[in-house]
Amino acid sequence: MAQSPRPFRFGVNMLSPAPVDEWRAKCQRAEALGYDVITVADHLGMPAPFPALVAAAEATERPRLGTFVLNTGFWNPALLAREVATTDALTGGRLELGLGTGYVQAEHETAGLRWGSPRERVDHLLRTVEELDRLLGSDAHQPQALQKPRVPLLIGANGDRMLRITAEHADIAAFTGARTLEGGTLVPVTAEELDARVAVHREAAAGRKEPAELNLLIQIVSVTDDRAAAVAPWLPRIPHLTERQVLELPIVLVGTVEQIVEQVRAQRQRYGFSYLTVLEPAMEAFAPVVAALRGE
Repeated sequence: MAQSPRPFRFGVNMLSPAPVDEWRAKCQRAEALGYDVITVADHLGMPAPFPALVAAAEATERPRLGTFVLNTGFWNPALLAREVATTDALTGGRLELGLGTGYVQAEHETAGLRWGSPRERVDHLLRTVEELDRLLGSDAHQPQALQKPRVPLLIGANGDRMLRITAEHADIAAFTGARTLEGGTLVPVTAEELDARVAVHREAAAGRKEPAELNLLIQIVSVTDDRAAAVAPWLPRIPHLTERQVLELPIVLVGTVEQIVEQVRAQRQRYGFSYLTVLEPAMEAFAPVVAALRGE
């Protein structure tokens, strides 16, 4: 069993575009509810990550600010280095850079970008990480990031090679809790499958001086006395799983506040997940859990 001494951190991933006053208000609400990190996704139809994070920084004082996660295939490494350094400076050194390979082929095609094979997408992510380290680690690079020796790096992963890259390079290892099928459909991995994914990461990271923080993206949050009714609408979407298996999914937090708090503690004990991210629609529902676990 994995144990983690790390205290909990909680993030909320903002998904919906909004005018400036509304954007500021919801970022301030996230801060008031106790979230430690405000993040922005990187999908067409959603807010552009870096300007959205600068606006979030202007509206708040305490939370860290992150990309969760960039579709690395959208980005040229040299241009991304400029964005990262500028955003870190404009947010007062609060940036956390999250990278992933991307999983939605249609978005790349809409943007006129090559999709490539899984190997090619992972190759590009690795080149991007190496180039960011080289560029942002140089005193000659302009602009300069505020954080040294670098902006904290989160990498989202599920496959073996990506988990090994994460083990070598990332400050934060983000587990998707799902695998991607042909066409970009995400299918949850079971609790036992996630055990195996974490084991791959831990084996690859065994030689690290400082272990990475482990993150999990939560897909479903429902505070309720009737757990079965809460997950019933999801069962047709994942017919290969029983109701019991769905309720046991690490990315599903359903029950009373007390039950969810105990599940979050148990998952930190089992997997080492101390940093949990919820999606924007769950921000209010998950807030009592954030309050209950503050400081643990």
